[in-house]
Amino acid sequence: MSKAEAVEAYRAAHRKAQKTYKEDVDHGRWPYPQVLDDLLDGKNVAGRVELGVMNLPTERIVGTVSAGRRSAFSRDFMPLLEQNTEFGAKWIALCDAHLSDEGIRDPIRCYEYLGDFYVQEGNKRLSVMRYFDAPTIPASVLRIVPAFSDDPNTRLYYEFLEFYHLSGTYAFRFTGPGRYRKLVAALGFEPDEVWTDEQRRHVLSAFNLFCESARRVKLPEGVTLSDAFLNWISVYSTDDLGTLSPEQLLASLNASVTETGADVTVSTEASAAPAVVSDPAGKTLLARLYNAMFLPTQLFAAFVHERVPEQSNWIRAHEQGRLFAEEQLNGKVTTKAYVVDEEHDADALFAAAVHDGAQVIFATTPSLIDACRRAAAAYPNVKILNCSVAMPYPGVRTYYSRIYETKFLAGAIAGACSHSDRLGYVAAAPIFGVPASINAFALGARLVNPRAVVKLRWSCTEADPLASLLKDGVDVISNHEWFAPEAPQPPYGLIRVREGGSLEPLAATYWNWGAFYQKLLNGILLGHWEDESANRSAAAINYWWGMQSGVIGVTPSEKLPEGVRALVEALKTSIVDGRLDPFRRVMSDQEGIVRNDGSRWLSPTEILHMDWLSDTIEGSIPPFSDILPFAQNTVRLLGVYREDIPPVKDGPIL
Repeated sequence: MSKAEAVEAYRAAHRKAQKTYKEDVDHGRWPYPQVLDDLLDGKNVAGRVELGVMNLPTERIVGTVSAGRRSAFSRDFMPLLEQNTEFGAKWIALCDAHLSDEGIRDPIRCYEYLGDFYVQEGNKRLSVMRYFDAPTIPASVLRIVPAFSDDPNTRLYYEFLEFYHLSGTYAFRFTGPGRYRKLVAALGFEPDEVWTDEQRRHVLSAFNLFCESARRVKLPEGVTLSDAFLNWISVYSTDDLGTLSPEQLLASLNASVTETGADVTVSTEASAAPAVVSDPAGKTLLARLYNAMFLPTQLFAAFVHERVPEQSNWIRAHEQGRLFAEEQLNGKVTTKAYVVDEEHDADALFAAAVHDGAQVIFATTPSLIDACRRAAAAYPNVKILNCSVAMPYPGVRTYYSRIYETKFLAGAIAGACSHSDRLGYVAAAPIFGVPASINAFALGARLVNPRAVVKLRWSCTEADPLASLLKDGVDVISNHEWFAPEAPQPPYGLIRVREGGSLEPLAATYWNWGAFYQKLLNGILLGHWEDESANRSAAAINYWWGMQSGVIGVTPSEKLPEGVRALVEALKTSIVDGRLDPFRRVMSDQEGIVRNDGSRWLSPTEILHMDWLSDTIEGSIPPFSDILPFAQNTVRLLGVYREDIPPVKDGPIL
C-alpha cells in the first residue's frame, strides 16, 4: 500500500468520524468513546486479574481508560482530528504498516469491565483496525471485577465469569440471565466441563459462520448475535451450518432471529365466522374477486402425532377432532394423520406431509415444537401449528384452551355438593395455565361455600395422588380433565366420594378439539389467518379460546341436583357473555399478597403466567427437582418456571 493510499484511508476515516459525531450530537447521544474512570467512580471493585494476551472482538472495545485522548475519536473510534496533526501522521503510518508485510504486531493494552473493553494504550492501532473492519485485535487484558450485588448487570456478568472459566472466550454476550448455561447445554457440554482448544475452535468457527450469515438478517432491538445463535442452536446443530443450502440456512436464521425476544399475542376468541364456509354472494364484488384470487377453496390439513391413538387418550381426542372437522366442513377440507414411529421421525413426517400437498400442519403435542420450528423455516408457505401455550415463535402458531373457565364451574359444583368443606384437586404438572385452573376451582368453590378448602396433589410428583386425597378425608375431588365431549367414567372429571369409598361422577370438564379444528380451518378458508398476520405484525400468536368458542365445556351428571345444575348454567352463561370473570374478585395468595382487590380484569398474560396459589389452597407448586421423569420434558417446555430450570446438554458437539 502506498503512502498516498494510507492518506486517502485517513481522509475516509475522518469523514466517517465526522458523520458519526454529527449524528450522535443531533440525536442527543454522547459522541465520544466511553471513559472507564468515569464508570468506576464510586463503584466497589472486588479485584483485578491479569488475563494475558488474547484476540479481542473489536466491536466489544467501547472506550478508553482515561479521558486523555477521548476527544480525538468519534464513538466508533474513527479519527476526529485533522490530517495535518501529529495524531494524523501517526495514524497514517500505522495504516501503512497494517497493510504492508510488516503489519501491526504489538498488542494493545485494555481493561475489561462488565464484559466491555477500554483501551489504555493503542487507541490509534485500534482505530486503524476498526476502519478496515478487522473482527479481532490482539490485546493484553486486565480484568476489573465488580463487587457482587443484586444489580442485574452485575449478576449477569458473574454468570459470564462462570462461563469464561469453562470456555475461555469473550465471543458470546447475552442480554438475559441463564443463557450462558443454556448455551453450554445446547452445545453438548457438561455444566462444569472445561473446553479444550479444539472444542473452542470448533464452537467459534461455527459461531463466526453463523454471524456471517446472520448479519444479513435484521436483529430485533436489544438482541445480540449471541442471543440469536442460542435460539438457532437449540433447534439445529453446528453441523447444519455446513449441510444446509444457503437458502435453507438463511431461512432458518430468519426464523430464529425473529423468534428472539418475540412477544406472544394471545387470541382469546374464535374469529366471528359461520360454522361452514358459506356462499360469498352477499359480499362486495371486490371482496369476491379477492377471495377468488387469493383464498383457497380447498384445504389439505396434516396432523402429526407422537403416538397412535390407541396408546393415548390425548391423541385419540385430537384424532376424533380431525375426523369431526373434516366431516363438518362439507368436502372443503381433507385431512391425514402422520404418526411418529421408529422409522419416521417428526422432521420426516413434516416433509412427507408437505410432499403430499399439506397447506396446514397441526402437531398435537408440545414436545414437537422444535420440529415445528424447523418446518416453519423450511416451508414458509405452509401454516404450522403446535398444541401448546406461550411459545415465542412467530413462525409457529400455538393453540390451547382456557380450561380454567370450566374449572371455575367445577369448583362451584364441588362447593355446593361437599358435606365436609374439604375438597381435593389433582393437577397434572406446573405448566402455563395450570395454576390458573387450580385457583379458579378454589374461587368457584368459595363462591358457594365460604368454608371450602382445597387440598392439592400433583400426578407429576406421586404415583397415586387420588389415593392420597382419599386418605385425607376429602369428599369431592377434581381429577384429570376428559379430552372429548362424551361423558367419561370415574375417576375422570369431578367426583364425589361415597360411603364405602365408591366414586360418583358429578361433572366432567372436557376439551372439544373437533370444534377447534372446524373453526380454525374454516377461518383459514375465509382469510382470517392473513388478517391476523397483518394485524399482529411479527408477534407469535397463541389461540387460547374459552367456552364461548365451544372448544371446552362442562357436562353435569344427570344425578346433580336441579338447583346446582341451574347455578352452573347461570355461571356459564355469564362467563360466555363476558359478564363474569372468575378472577375479577378479591384474591390473596398463600403469602398474603393481595393479587386483585376485585376492581380489575386480569389480562390473558397474567392468567397464563400465574405462578402462585390462592390462600384457600393447601399445597404448593412443586419444584422441578420433585418432577417425575415422565413429566420433566413437558415442564421444561411449558413450566411456569421454565427459565429457571437448569439446562441439560443436547448432545456431543464434535
